[in-house]
Formats: sequence, C-alpha cells, structure tokens
Amino acid sequence: MLKSIIIASALTVSAPALAQVTQPSAAVPADTQQGATNADPSQATPMAQPPAGAESAPAQTAEAQPATGAQIADVVGTEFPTYDKNGDGSLSATEFSAWMVALKTASDPSTKATAPATKTWVATAFAQADADKNKKVSKGELTTFLSAAG
Repeated sequence: MLKSIIIASALTVSAPALAQVTQPSAAVPADTQQGATNADPSQATPMAQPPAGAESAPAQTAEAQPATGAQIADVVGTEFPTYDKNGDGSLSATEFSAWMVALKTASDPSTKATAPATKTWVATAFAQADADKNKKVSKGELTTFLSAAG
C-alpha cells in the first residue's frame, strides 16, 4: 500500500509532463482536415496519430493506470537531482523525507510533514528503499523500490 501511494503520487506530480509527451498535437494540417481534397494522394500529409499503444480514451488518473518501470525510472531520473540537495548521487534520510512528503502531499493535501503518522510512514519507506542499509538511497534503489509496488 505504501508503495502504491508513492507511485500514484509520483505519477500525479508528473502527469502533466507525461501528458505532453503522450498526447497528439491538436493542430492538424489544413490538407488533412475532413472535407479537404488533395489532387495527389502521395503528397497527402498524414494526420497526427497517438503513439503506438496510447489510449484513445480520455487520460486516466494515476490510480487507474499502474506505472511501468520505464515511467518510474523517468520520474526518478528527472526528479532525483531536485531532492539530492548536496549532489552526492544519493538521498539522505532528510532528502528522501522531503521527496516522500511532497509526493504524499500531492495525493493528500491534508498531509502534515510533522505529524507522527507521516514521520513513521517516511521512516518505513526509507528503511525499505535503503536496500544496502548504508543510510542513503541511491537512484537505483529508489527506482527498484518504487517499481516493486506493482
């Protein structure tokens, strides 16, 4: 459940960025609009199509659609430097806590970083994510931790 919340939160935070990548352009060239004719079909410009595997239905929320390992890796790769304040390539408990609280707050705005339940939740997540028990969470450990939620 903890990992599901983290993944859902991560995707909620990153959904606008992912939506920009996966949604086709709204602009359609004039020669491909309905009713337009083209004298030479070989010169026709194809209409923008969604990427292979993209849903044609409206975008679904992160809770309705599980994240793939690649999506999680992309989010971790993009966001990791933001939270790695000292730039050492790993997250201390404090840096990890800031990220997890931000993710939890994105899915539950009533989250309080100083609440005992939140502190316990973050400590449990850190202990699970720190696979080598060196009191730091690397980018790889975080990706593995979040990917294992499925």
